[in-house]
Amino acid sequence: MNPQDKDLTPQPLDLGAVRKRLEGSQGKAYWRSLDELADTEAFQEFMHKEFPRQAAPLASNVNRRDFVKLLGASLALAGLTSCIRPNPQEQYTSYVRAPEYYLPGVPQFYATAMSLGGYGVGVLAESHAGRPTKLEGNADHPASLGAIDPLVSATVLSLYDPDRSQVVTNRGELSDWGSFASALSDTLSGLDGGAGLRILTETVTSPTLASQIDALLEQYPNARWHRYDPLHRDNVLAGAELAFGEAVDTRYQFENADVILSLGSDFLGIGPGKLAYTKAFSARRRVRTAEDSMNRLWTAEAAPSITGSMADHRLALRPDEIEGLARSLAARLGLSVEAGDLPDHVSQEWFDALAEDLEAHRGSSLVVAGNDQPAIVHAVAHALNAELGNVGETVVYTDPVEVDPVSHSESLAALVDDISAGEVEALVMLGGNPVYTAPADLSFANLLSRVPVSVHLSPYQDETSLRSTWHVPQTHDLEAWSDVRAFDGSASIVQPLIAPFYNGKSAHEVVAALAGDAEASSYDLVRGYWREQFGSDFNSVWPQSVHDGVVAESRFAPRQLSLREDALSDAPIEATEGLQIVFQAEPSIYDGRFSNNGWLQELPNPFTKLTWDNAALMSAATAERLGVRNQDVVTLNYEGNSVEAPVWIQPGQADNVVVAHLGYGREAAGRVGNGQGFNAYALRTSARPWVGGGLELTPTGATYPLSSTQMHHALEEERHIVRHGTLEEFRAHPDHPEFVHPVEHHEYDLYPDYAYESYAWGMVIDMNVCTGCNACVTACQSENNIPIVGKEQVAIGREMHWIRVDAYYGGSVDDPEFYHQPIACMHCEKAPCEPVCPVGATVHDHEGLNVMVYNRCVGTRYCSNNCPYKVRRFNFLQYAELEENALSMVQNPDVTVRSRGVMEKCTYCVQRISKARVTAGNQNRRILDGEVVTACQAACPAEAIVFGDINDSGSEVVQTKASPLNYGILTELNTVPRTSYLSKLRNPHPALASASEGGH
Repeated sequence: MNPQDKDLTPQPLDLGAVRKRLEGSQGKAYWRSLDELADTEAFQEFMHKEFPRQAAPLASNVNRRDFVKLLGASLALAGLTSCIRPNPQEQYTSYVRAPEYYLPGVPQFYATAMSLGGYGVGVLAESHAGRPTKLEGNADHPASLGAIDPLVSATVLSLYDPDRSQVVTNRGELSDWGSFASALSDTLSGLDGGAGLRILTETVTSPTLASQIDALLEQYPNARWHRYDPLHRDNVLAGAELAFGEAVDTRYQFENADVILSLGSDFLGIGPGKLAYTKAFSARRRVRTAEDSMNRLWTAEAAPSITGSMADHRLALRPDEIEGLARSLAARLGLSVEAGDLPDHVSQEWFDALAEDLEAHRGSSLVVAGNDQPAIVHAVAHALNAELGNVGETVVYTDPVEVDPVSHSESLAALVDDISAGEVEALVMLGGNPVYTAPADLSFANLLSRVPVSVHLSPYQDETSLRSTWHVPQTHDLEAWSDVRAFDGSASIVQPLIAPFYNGKSAHEVVAALAGDAEASSYDLVRGYWREQFGSDFNSVWPQSVHDGVVAESRFAPRQLSLREDALSDAPIEATEGLQIVFQAEPSIYDGRFSNNGWLQELPNPFTKLTWDNAALMSAATAERLGVRNQDVVTLNYEGNSVEAPVWIQPGQADNVVVAHLGYGREAAGRVGNGQGFNAYALRTSARPWVGGGLELTPTGATYPLSSTQMHHALEEERHIVRHGTLEEFRAHPDHPEFVHPVEHHEYDLYPDYAYESYAWGMVIDMNVCTGCNACVTACQSENNIPIVGKEQVAIGREMHWIRVDAYYGGSVDDPEFYHQPIACMHCEKAPCEPVCPVGATVHDHEGLNVMVYNRCVGTRYCSNNCPYKVRRFNFLQYAELEENALSMVQNPDVTVRSRGVMEKCTYCVQRISKARVTAGNQNRRILDGEVVTACQAACPAEAIVFGDINDSGSEVVQTKASPLNYGILTELNTVPRTSYLSKLRNPHPALASASEGGH
């Protein structure tokens, strides 16, 4: 079904029912006639009470006009536009002429792109009868290469969020697009050449939107364009200008790098290129035999990161010490730079080994600086790469992908100055939430009230919308046409899969309205731009670009650059005493825009395993010195601002550093996100948005409960769950590494073997490349209709995730090693859960799958008690909503929605196996290797998961299990798990192989 063929308009309110109710005794006190309704609080209270679910028709312009005309403006309440659900009744119309190749019940897949931070990630969207339910990576897109991260994967849930904004408002009163466009035109007509008009956007890479804004600024030459994204890479651009005299983008080629130094960079965990970088980095760490090679990663960072957890040598350094290390290394390698002192935490042995390693791998080494590092550290990284001959090999430079890159901090500060001076008559904000995310010292929320006309385009009635003159609902990426560029410049056409639920508008349509064309559609605007670009080839190139999800040959070409002679002339920054505060994006909810997404709120942090909250993170030594423990509430005082936050102790964090994750403490996120955690933005300043000294921390004596899953489903109990060694240890015993097989196994057991004649499904998880990014967890949740349970239920261990990523530490608490281990149902051939089930609800099938018969399960939980892997989940409460609502549309129709009182677990995505079986049967053949890809496997950017038929000797899963590094968890219990693991390997420098001082 075509999205346009599906009528998603809510059913209109029965105006006769309103009339009858008002004419009754209860309503007489509130009105005299339908034409003269009193705008009173009593009438508003009456409507809330009598028609609590009838505000949904206001999402329809047609219905709203009739309704407002009849009942008057007294219904224009904030409550009617924020916490309402659309009526689940929908109208489906049969095809007169069905699209070619469309089969009812068979999903269709469309290539499109999702944007985050302004940059695009290519996805394949699965659609059931015009209803998108699942996002997976587009293998042909350079930014995803078939993978996906939790943030992009979970955006399909946000599409159906009933808390999304549903109507245009003017000063909190209901309005419509026509009225907004008319008022906007009147406002602009009174401005001389646009004098007093300001446009505020986030990062823009969309070619069409950039072209529109350029044309608008030509039409209104006195207008100004400002940009602000709280996570923008200001320091990255400043470092490039310091090194080369101009802003350029740096693109890394990890597939060519043998030795990598990360100076506070989490290149595997954040940034627009993280999926592609993870895939390239992991390919150089994938070891199957002793002859395989590995890259080596050196990392210096203030707090544990996904990248740091993969390091062969890691140092926990304060941010100012990272600059000291970079300068010392540059001086050691012969660059003209004021070196300063080597940080105390860096041993001379460690430093010498690092320098020698980089020198020994000229042309195949790589130095990467973090986004939050100061400009000089980025300049040093550029200089080191040039000195080591890495430019053109492991690193290339291109024109900026961001349109007209500027410092976002400076741009927002300039806007604030103009507002303070009374020079801004109209402010149009396209996305973002500056009232919430702007630095505290700018007082943006207070200044916004001074702007006579302010417009905010946003998917929610958020903190900024509530303080703006006009609010316009924004479309979801799956609802509107657009375009966007990836980290390497490749352009993608964003095509919608469904008509906008709430008559939302895209940024293209708002800019068009500014230009005087309020009737323009995103489709016409985007198509018109690319018609000019493709020229005479448009009719062939456009449909191909839409189909592929990427415009061919649109990647930015490398540039030749020369380092400035005085690039490293800046003096070192002075070390700060006392506590330092470090601001970071929260891995799950980003900058706060995903606060109302339950999947992401309940997704455990990769290290703290916290859900539904952030905390003031600190090292064990710092906590001991300050006299605080986990969950103690402290007051953080910084730059004249203060917030209260609970404490959480994080092993591997630098001493005297407190990490505050951004994105929590929302007041207008929605019913899911409101009131979760503390607002770290309240401490952030424009001068020091990432790192600052002088933090004061005072215990309050109170405690605050935090829900962490770290100790849930514990199964180690001194067992050999995680097995690890070094590359040299593997090469010393290539056929039977001792660290892989530390436990003797029994040769006999009580249960007979069973011969699987057809397929025998199995899985291998490579711990050597798994980064613990949680992509598999969210993908599984989306695929298998797994509900969230809420903070209180998580606190007592009732989270429902079918696959979890366990975090283990090795070594000392101050300098630990990190291990990530995904755990799902092992599908044991001799499963301990099966013989104890009194009703035969958990049984084996003829292909070796441990399956659940939900209709038999009576909830004894014997199977869970007898499972040594703790992978079975019991539906204690009615987590899944049985009544239809807006969120019902996100559910996968191929997977049963479980009700209360049944046990559930990983099924190896049996629905995907069944689909492949039907396809193969129709073609009279066996299922091909790689034809069944589980949801977790498809999402993994590191390609750490291999799945297939272990009865197929040529399959990838069989070849992977043949590695001497392969082992099964708790196989000494003779469970014969179908899921096995490849041991974790590290590749330490020979000079530090046995050293523990100065980093592991």
